[in-house]
Formats: sequence, C-alpha cells, structure tokens
Amino acid sequence: MAALSHALAERYQRATEWCARALQPDQEGQGMVEYALILVLIAIVVIVVLQVVGKQVNNVFSNISNGLSH
Repeated sequence: MAALSHALAERYQRATEWCARALQPDQEGQGMVEYALILVLIAIVVIVVLQVVGKQVNNVFSNISNGLSH
C-alpha cells in the first residue's frame, strides 16, 4: 500500500510541475522585445548625435576648404 501511495504522490508531483511549466509565461519572446527596444533607442541616439556632430564637421571642412582657396 505504501508503494502505491508513493507512486501516486510522485505522479501528482510530476503533473503539478508540468502544469506549472505549461502555465509559465514565455520568457524568450519578452527578452527579444527588450533587445529590440534597446536597439531602437540606440539607433535614435546615434541618429541624433550624427545630426548634431555632422553639422559641426561640415562647418570645419567648409572652413578648411575656404582657408585653402584663399
């Protein structure tokens, strides 16, 4: 009788573990979304920095070009 109750308890434990894993939210999809958001934020920062620095670099090259032509 003890062996039967042990077997039933073991099966019950396996079934509850399986249900807990099945009901757990998918973590992989959430991680992918987080990485995508980080990449979008980095891209926005890079674009803004390039626009600001690009104008300054253009001015420097224009000044050098004007200085060499005189």
